[in-house]
Amino acid sequence: MQRLKHILLLAISISACSVELRAQPDAAFRKISPLSERLHPLPFGAVRPEGWLREQVTQNLAGYTGHLDSLVPALVVKDDIYGRDRLTRKVKAKDVGATGAPGDWQVQFLWWNSETQSNWWDGYVRSAILAGDPVHLERVRAYVARILAMQDADGYLGIYDRDLRYRFDNENGELWAKATLLRSLLAWQAYTGDKKLFTAIERAVRNVMTNLPAASAHPFHSVNPNVGGLSHGLMFTDVLEAMHRLTGKQEYLDYLLFCYRDFSQQVLNEDAQAHKLLDPKRPLGGHGVHTYEHLRTVAAAYYATGNPVLKAALGNFLKKIEATTAPSGGPVGDEWIGGRPADATTRGYEYCSLQELLHSYAELQLKSGSAHYGDAVERLFFNAAQGARHPEESSIAYLKSDNSYAMTGPLNGDTVDKQQVRYKYSPVHQDAAVCCVPNAGRIAPYYIQHLWAQDHEGFVATLLGPSVLRAKWNGKPMIIRERTTYPYGTQVTMEVEGAAPSFVLKIRRPAWAKSAKINLLYTEQDGYLVIRNAWKGRTLVQLEWEAEVMPHVDPKGDTYFTYAGLVLARPVEGVAKEVKTFPLPGFRDLHYTPRLAAVPYRLLPGAVPAKGPDGLRFEVPMVDPATGQEVRATLIPMGRTILRQVTFPNQ
Repeated sequence: MQRLKHILLLAISISACSVELRAQPDAAFRKISPLSERLHPLPFGAVRPEGWLREQVTQNLAGYTGHLDSLVPALVVKDDIYGRDRLTRKVKAKDVGATGAPGDWQVQFLWWNSETQSNWWDGYVRSAILAGDPVHLERVRAYVARILAMQDADGYLGIYDRDLRYRFDNENGELWAKATLLRSLLAWQAYTGDKKLFTAIERAVRNVMTNLPAASAHPFHSVNPNVGGLSHGLMFTDVLEAMHRLTGKQEYLDYLLFCYRDFSQQVLNEDAQAHKLLDPKRPLGGHGVHTYEHLRTVAAAYYATGNPVLKAALGNFLKKIEATTAPSGGPVGDEWIGGRPADATTRGYEYCSLQELLHSYAELQLKSGSAHYGDAVERLFFNAAQGARHPEESSIAYLKSDNSYAMTGPLNGDTVDKQQVRYKYSPVHQDAAVCCVPNAGRIAPYYIQHLWAQDHEGFVATLLGPSVLRAKWNGKPMIIRERTTYPYGTQVTMEVEGAAPSFVLKIRRPAWAKSAKINLLYTEQDGYLVIRNAWKGRTLVQLEWEAEVMPHVDPKGDTYFTYAGLVLARPVEGVAKEVKTFPLPGFRDLHYTPRLAAVPYRLLPGAVPAKGPDGLRFEVPMVDPATGQEVRATLIPMGRTILRQVTFPNQ
């Protein structure tokens, strides 16, 4: 009865919010009781990867992240879009190599290279810092110097010449080009402490706020509701939030709120507008990457106001995303969500969406302190993200489904959509768009950055992975070395050095962990192990999580299995076909077809995988429908597969 009352009250509250918003369009954006963030991010570079995380970053630098400019020089090098090739009214078209049906959407081509370049540089800059490689770091220094030389006297940094900038009533990349550029510059500034660079960033942000004044401008107005770069531009709020954290100036949060208000009040085909989020029955339908990145803005706007209308909008948003999330944690959108829920076989997710939703969940964990967002980040990174990387070559899948039976361009070998080329492995994907490969270079650095945070008592291990944290606590240098193979192992050792007696260490307990064995006294609070200790010199914290194979049922009634945060899959043997090569040796596009007809195995009633003696290999009895015979199927982490079956219908 109490639960029913709670549901009714919640429904009434949401309905009231929706009515109020229709009557008073500004109601959602009024400051009621702004909220403080529970956790605070550490400067980029304070956390460095070790073990398999470092290997992945260095592999990316040796592969597509370190060589994208050589793989697609026309997009990354020859088009100096932030400098001599800024867009003017005379520029009407660009050929970026994408294939697809003609239409108004191709106006996006004009700004596309700014996204390709700046998201690539963001991943490259962060990877160079994390790897500490002097050659890559020198390249980054030269790049930053070149960008600063392009800044106009009034502070403008962007892709438009004077005849176009800030003068749009339709699709454009003004704010998006700035957001992607400034995110990488902020990371480099955090690493170097360069005051000149920080001043340049401040001037660039001030230039936006001056030319698009909150009192009168409408940066998200478009005569055409179908937009791309314009709605991506809402992520300028990433920069505004970063500037608020660095300076403490309220004006940045106020401008962030203005951006979300104007975005919500325009006629746009976008999911994250406040009035749409307040309708719990309205499913997500837009371009997936827009939707999942906009989650950060909605969360930031709610915390900036404490407004219950935005709280309801954010809560609905998260529930809607749950409905579009596959077992791997991948949010569907291939490339449109289309009002349809996740499906392990018939829906795919875009690599761009993986990066953006991971970043959004990490920000929500900082804001709320809630441990379950850390579980969401790990689920996505360890399964969907690793499972869309080629396990042996430097390439990724632009689109990937959990159940992946063929990678030949269309979804699982479908032949209906002649334009679909994204379900394959490539270090570029230029025939679709060079957007996912840059984001594939960003996702590991963003995961590593959010391994640790701080609160008022000490440092918090918000995520887990092999790493070294070097930071100051109360003005005193500290080092925490985390030695682990997590998630491929359940043991974690942390070596804490330089902690004061008052220092408190918190470690997020993964939701899957049945228990924790630890060598120090601890309490548990809100999903975190809390360790207060007589710290002296170097102290070892040794813990082990208890894991077991866990069955889960998806909305279709099919079963999938997890172990220690890893989604398990039955690998399907595939045959590779090289469909494109590049002038740079070692890079190619690959298609995969199953060696035998890929017939989904069926699960015997009550069957649970048994862990084998040789690491992360499990065996489970199933039925092969092709023969009708019972077989012993092997399951491994889906992140180590190409073709695979993740969900299993019951026999």
